[in-house]
Amino acid sequence: MIKVNFAPEIDTKRAGEILTEIEADLMGGWFDLPRKVDMAELSRIKEAAAKIQSEAEILVCIGIGGSYLGHRAIIEALGSRSPVKIVYAGNSLSRRELNRALEEVGDADFSVNVISKSGTTLEPAIAFEEFKKKLIEKYGEEAAAERIYATTDAEKGTLHDEAVSRGYTRFVVPDNIGGRYSVLTAVGLLPMAVAGVNIDKLLEGAAEFRESLDSETMANPAIQYAFIRNLLGQKNYDTEVFASFEPSAMYFNEWLKQLFGESEGKGKQGILPTSVIYSTDLHSLGQFMQDGRRNLFETIIDYPTDELNMKVVTAVKLAHAAGGIPVLSIRPESYDERGFGELIYFFELACAVSAKLFGVNPFDQPGVEAYKTELKKL
Repeated sequence: MIKVNFAPEIDTKRAGEILTEIEADLMGGWFDLPRKVDMAELSRIKEAAAKIQSEAEILVCIGIGGSYLGHRAIIEALGSRSPVKIVYAGNSLSRRELNRALEEVGDADFSVNVISKSGTTLEPAIAFEEFKKKLIEKYGEEAAAERIYATTDAEKGTLHDEAVSRGYTRFVVPDNIGGRYSVLTAVGLLPMAVAGVNIDKLLEGAAEFRESLDSETMANPAIQYAFIRNLLGQKNYDTEVFASFEPSAMYFNEWLKQLFGESEGKGKQGILPTSVIYSTDLHSLGQFMQDGRRNLFETIIDYPTDELNMKVVTAVKLAHAAGGIPVLSIRPESYDERGFGELIYFFELACAVSAKLFGVNPFDQPGVEAYKTELKKL
């Protein structure tokens, strides 16, 4: 079980109301997902992963935001345990980055997992066209279609329609789970399975944390974390620095920034999420953290680590607390699939509750459309 260093007073009545709201929300499908796994879908995911591993040296994962950050976080943290290399594309509009991804694939045998609910998001749509062309040139249209795995809407959309007409293997982006909460669906499970991540253990970790939720006492670290964030926000601590001491966890920090930024940053509300990797960033942002503006608090994800790194963790906690920074510590039980499954659900739950406490909808992202509108005009 995750351990924390805080125990704020919780309004159990309000917390219970929030959990009821989340469970009933049209986008709250992730809430009970760990204990309602579709075993038939899970079996299809494993079969597809085995097929990709048997025929490809590289899997190109095409997606942006919630369509790639969650599974990349786990794959990067645990390291690939499969001979198949994962190459990411479609997460920017930089032609240089797209060319680098194409060059990285080169002449290798490869397959593509394109992840997009609509199929019209510009970044992945452009990358998919380029890699689809490369597949067809290498294998021909029919064989290329057999190497494309589309994770998309169940019934409609540009990508759905193309996948049906061309016979791509399809997986579903659930209607009731938003992108940033979708890492434990086919969105994240297929790439992770291809990379050799034990997705059964990942789901078990999430399920164990879900089962630990006591709806009467709210004696749960995720609920406690949500309430203490809200308390700090009320005291004008408007920036949260997610800190970890494992460079391989960098993309987990990136997923956290999306999760909290898109869930809370509405109606001029929310806490700005940012992140650091120590001890590296102690030699860049360390001065500001120790002696800069005191509008921030630090949330240390205290992964189990080696003895020397543990001493750095302790030193940072002592120094930053003495410097006037509220320091929260979240310690997962292990640095493996089970530990990360638990951590994923911990943060999803905490984020949803925290957003509700700020009075905003955790599951929409209306501001994201603003740049798309301007881009379409241009």
